[in-house]
Amino acid sequence: MAAPSASSSTCSGVMERSIRERVPPLLTDLYQFTMAYAYWRAGRHEEHAVFELFFRDNPFGGGFSLFAGVHDCLLFLRNFRFADEDVEFLRSVMPPDTDPAFFQFLRCLDCSGVTLHSVPEGTVVFARVPLMEVAGPLPVVQLLETSLLCLVNYASLVCTNAARFRLAAGPKRKLLEMGLRRAQGPDGGLTASRYTHIGGFDLTSNVQAGFLFGIPVAGTMAHSYVTSFTSLEEVWPQTLSAVNGDHNLVDIISLTKGWLSRVCELLGAEPGKIHEGELAAFLSYAIAYPQNFLPVIDSYSVGCSGLLNFCAVALVLCELGYRPVGVRLDSGDLCKQSLDVRRVFRLCSEHFSIPAFDSLIIVGTNNISEESLAELNSKENEISVVGVGTHLVTCTKQPSLGCVYKLVEVRGRPRMKVSEDPEKSTVPGRKAVYRLIDAEGHPFLDVVCLAVESPPEAGLPLSCYPLGCNHTALSVTPARVTCLRQEVFSKGQVTQPLCSAAETRAKVQSSLQTLHPRHKRLQKPDSYTVALSQKLHNMVKEIQKGSSNNTNFLLAN
Repeated sequence: MAAPSASSSTCSGVMERSIRERVPPLLTDLYQFTMAYAYWRAGRHEEHAVFELFFRDNPFGGGFSLFAGVHDCLLFLRNFRFADEDVEFLRSVMPPDTDPAFFQFLRCLDCSGVTLHSVPEGTVVFARVPLMEVAGPLPVVQLLETSLLCLVNYASLVCTNAARFRLAAGPKRKLLEMGLRRAQGPDGGLTASRYTHIGGFDLTSNVQAGFLFGIPVAGTMAHSYVTSFTSLEEVWPQTLSAVNGDHNLVDIISLTKGWLSRVCELLGAEPGKIHEGELAAFLSYAIAYPQNFLPVIDSYSVGCSGLLNFCAVALVLCELGYRPVGVRLDSGDLCKQSLDVRRVFRLCSEHFSIPAFDSLIIVGTNNISEESLAELNSKENEISVVGVGTHLVTCTKQPSLGCVYKLVEVRGRPRMKVSEDPEKSTVPGRKAVYRLIDAEGHPFLDVVCLAVESPPEAGLPLSCYPLGCNHTALSVTPARVTCLRQEVFSKGQVTQPLCSAAETRAKVQSSLQTLHPRHKRLQKPDSYTVALSQKLHNMVKEIQKGSSNNTNFLLAN
């Protein structure tokens, strides 16, 4: 069912090449270039600016999100530069009166002057926390906006969705991502495969994702393979040698017919209802892959045909020394069918003295959603692996995370968007973000401070202002304090080791395990508190007051 993954060194090289090809510097909005030109035209192209990236609400009505896409952002920044053909295209789409010298300016741009501080990829995060700080020359960090948002928004959303599916499934059941055919285009499919694996899925059906990211790939057959056969005469070759080194070829058709009769007799089944074409398909596949035999058994009827045909072919393989893998169910009541299938496996194991039948797996696939997976997990069943496609990769419950990228400082002076909608107001200034941990090891509050402030200290009380609670101060005493963000890119270089998908996947599970169960509940979770420090709260109020007082400055003077 599963194939080995590629080596980490191979994955790293092909992934960087993939990012260069999939995320060139032109993959952005035109207004980024028009603003960059206006900055340059006004002589502001060397001004130092700081932007922050965050999202406003936890997705899927949940209590948390997972931050993902940082790896791709770092590769993008490292390779950010304009080729001659990029610049020539920009000449053709920008207004004709654009100064030609601007295009030479673009040709020389890179990210050597950019510094990125970020929450590590795979960390549990919450709404309104500034996850990334992007600092550098104003036009450059402006040009990065759309690309960084594109790389982070969907990656974080689908990674969080995968984590929710994992929580619904429980820790033991294997999860297979199989959503490529339903994804929003090729790149959406690749991104989904990588970040659902990071979020908790074990396998993918996406071969290119296995090649690029080192994710274990899995798959066997579709209904079309089964229905393409009509009779045993189509099976070729019709022989198979035993696994013990005996090169004598066995007439597998005759052997299968004999086992099929014995299975029908054991189960009291009617041979006349068995579909010969299905048996031919199973046999043909088993001859091709005797060590990887896992057919879909509901093309016609599970109880009257598919299960009987599988058992006959699997028993032949066992007799010849091979180990069949199991079956896939793709329709109907998966729980009930899996119990029936397991009962038959146990009967065959006991009656024919074939221990291998006790370890056969049952894969369930059938438009699985978070709700149906939770229901599946609450009922008695024998499903070992669940394959999920549409509802996972398309994030049907919420199509976008809504990350935003906002200016917070220019020339060392704080900047704030003051909106009539309080939810859209921003928090000004360069900041540090700290996670406060309680005595049981659970995070309970993230506090956003000015960068120049001393960090909170374990065991000492801290006064802060929870976002959304107006002017109400809160006093807390953490047992432990961690700094959430770290420098990951500076002077054109990645400054932290790049992690593989498998390593980041382990970080996700570790981060989730620290989260209190009340914040991980899939339904009606408790809200996690994000707060501002006293000094940052005061700065926000002062800027809001000044903005209100200066609204009519031009008209009044």
